[in-house]
Amino acid sequence: MTKEEKQEEKQLIETVDEEGNLVTFELFDILEFEDKEYALLLPSDSEDDNDEVVLMRLSKDGEDYLFEAIEDDEEFDKVSEYIENLDIDED
Repeated sequence: MTKEEKQEEKQLIETVDEEGNLVTFELFDILEFEDKEYALLLPSDSEDDNDEVVLMRLSKDGEDYLFEAIEDDEEFDKVSEYIENLDIDED
């Protein structure tokens, strides 16, 4: 597979950060937890394998998905812990 084909396979998501800047992420995975869907996103402009994964809640608006920041600390912590336990179970 060529580098161009790999680029085409990536699902890129554009969102706006807190300062109003357009940021592009690669969709890494979608998971369901407590009847909600969450997206794991990676910065698309970085070659660093140690970048942190960005966690966002997914909601559906008609045919479109919306990526929303998780404002509730308790919800964020519960989902993060769930994801960390998935990683441990896979090892």
